[in-house]
Amino acid sequence: MAEAAICAGCRAYFGYPITPQNEILEYMATRMPGVGGVFIQAESEVAAINMCYGASAAGVRTMTSSSSPGISLKMEGISYLAGADLPCVIINVARGGPGLGNISPAQGDYFQATKGGGHGDYRMIVLGPATIAEAIEMVMLAFDLADKYRVPVMILSDGMLGQMMEPITLPEPVDPASLPGKPWALTGAKDRHPNVVTSYAIDPGDLNQINTKRQSRYHQIQEKEVRYRETETSDATIVIVAYGTVARIARTAVRMARSQGIKLGMMQPITLWPFPYAPLRTLSSRVNTILTVEMSAGQMIEDVRLAVADRAETPFYGELGGLVTTPKDILREVKRNVS
Repeated sequence: MAEAAICAGCRAYFGYPITPQNEILEYMATRMPGVGGVFIQAESEVAAINMCYGASAAGVRTMTSSSSPGISLKMEGISYLAGADLPCVIINVARGGPGLGNISPAQGDYFQATKGGGHGDYRMIVLGPATIAEAIEMVMLAFDLADKYRVPVMILSDGMLGQMMEPITLPEPVDPASLPGKPWALTGAKDRHPNVVTSYAIDPGDLNQINTKRQSRYHQIQEKEVRYRETETSDATIVIVAYGTVARIARTAVRMARSQGIKLGMMQPITLWPFPYAPLRTLSSRVNTILTVEMSAGQMIEDVRLAVADRAETPFYGELGGLVTTPKDILREVKRNVS
């Protein structure tokens, strides 16, 4: 993911150590100077996200990364980025919680990521990779979407993706000089009127207008940027909805179920926000059961049930505390819910 960010033209990285994402920090410390970029290990997560604010305001593609407790500390700064309409990429290599928890993979940060963990009426695009290849693809996409819509974009990964190794093909690097210009950036005002980058608007009427325009941009994202993947859904009578590492595991469960004559399919939301409500709604009108599987007590299940309403049964299966489900576990739950 770190190399993908460099390939995407990221030239400013600010972070603070926390397991299980320290490899990103260490890699960026080694690589950024060699590509003419800036690496700073900040004094805290709070400092790191505010450094991102400054670099992004200057027009540079910038990134930070952390794990669950560290992301919580960054939330005020993420809200400031959103309030100033600044693009930034944030990687969360999520771990078990709440509190300090442990360093095992978990998906308990879904609410924080997709419902706006910071204060105020803002949204950030959230992408959920299931493999290293998907993570690379989504990091590249994240920088483009962040610049296009001037929003923070989060990659919601987890401790398993953060610690595994897989063969991949890296994308062609982007030359930062070839990227579209940012006429709003703070690049010096010798030959133009000064730009102002701020999230501060003291007059309620002014802030209302600013927020109304911002909400319009969020609606555009919902209309144009929904991404998902379906597996074996054309004749399915029961469908799993899973994202991230669990979607990877569920694909094996689908193959196992099919070999036993069970018509199981899967939908993998790739954009966790905007969530694929409409495709899931359509799918639920022709299947009996939508089974949500998460490494949490059940968070995405709320979005699934909003989409499905009463069109199908919506059972839930989850593991907590950093336990990772297996294909056999998922298949067992599928069999319990086959009608």
